[in-house]
Amino acid sequence: MGVAETIPGVSAGTIAFITGIYRRLIGAIGAFDAEFIQLLKKKSWKAAWERMDGFFVVCLLSGMVIGLGLGIFGVSFLLEHYPPVIWAFFLGLVIASIVFVARQITHWNLLQFILLILAAAFAFFITQLPMGRVNDELWFIFFCGAIAISAMLLPGISGSFILLILGMYQFILHDTLKDGVLSNQDPQSLLVFGTFALGCIVGLFSFARILKWAFNRYENRTLAALTGFLLGSAYKLWPWRVPMLGYNENDELIRHPTTDTFDKVIEEALVAPQSYVAELTQPNFLLASVFAFLFGLAIVWILASVDEKI
Repeated sequence: MGVAETIPGVSAGTIAFITGIYRRLIGAIGAFDAEFIQLLKKKSWKAAWERMDGFFVVCLLSGMVIGLGLGIFGVSFLLEHYPPVIWAFFLGLVIASIVFVARQITHWNLLQFILLILAAAFAFFITQLPMGRVNDELWFIFFCGAIAISAMLLPGISGSFILLILGMYQFILHDTLKDGVLSNQDPQSLLVFGTFALGCIVGLFSFARILKWAFNRYENRTLAALTGFLLGSAYKLWPWRVPMLGYNENDELIRHPTTDTFDKVIEEALVAPQSYVAELTQPNFLLASVFAFLFGLAIVWILASVDEKI
């Protein structure tokens, strides 16, 4: 989940669904309520720990922190040098996840089909939005944290992609977290990231309660909508894409074709593998991408099989 949140287009919520921990995750987050606070006031530590599913939360957060580090420093390298392979792998994960989530629905009716279509249309619309520009006001950074973390909880809607749309992906993950906090411990970067993290905390606990209520009251409808989110977002993960409009390192607007390098992409065109080679004069890694796609499918099938046996 940590790795997924560093990659625009890949949702940590999708990974949670694939691994069978989604409902447990929503339940654990939703447990941080007034009753939990009362347990802390009474110093009922054991009851509070059990209510928040403490062992699960600690293990999950530890893994996400490690995953964030791998994503920021490792996956970014792979995306830069072997982008079709990485995108193909995640496309395989999402395609298999659509089937996996849909299978959780015990019965279908007209309303659920409508919810699926509306959710798919909404997710598709989100992925078509142009990327924004950086706004470093603290109130906007707080807002970005709340929105991004809410998107993270929805399979198919990537929190990092929401940051891209808001124009804050590079600024938050690389300029602030990687270069400012992790590398230099810059005080201004610490303030910015602290504000972003506070927004994440507020958004996380607020939206998780909504999802928990939806699952408890309307489980099949909620699953249908989540299936739609996955379906509508799959388009964004097509492995071969050509940047058409964006900014270079000097923050100058450039268009394809150009000899300049895109530092930030605003618009992309999805192309066939052979067109990818012609447009970018780069290998399309076709064979490796096919294997990566099949590997993504296989991982979901294996995890689903293990989850059913458990």
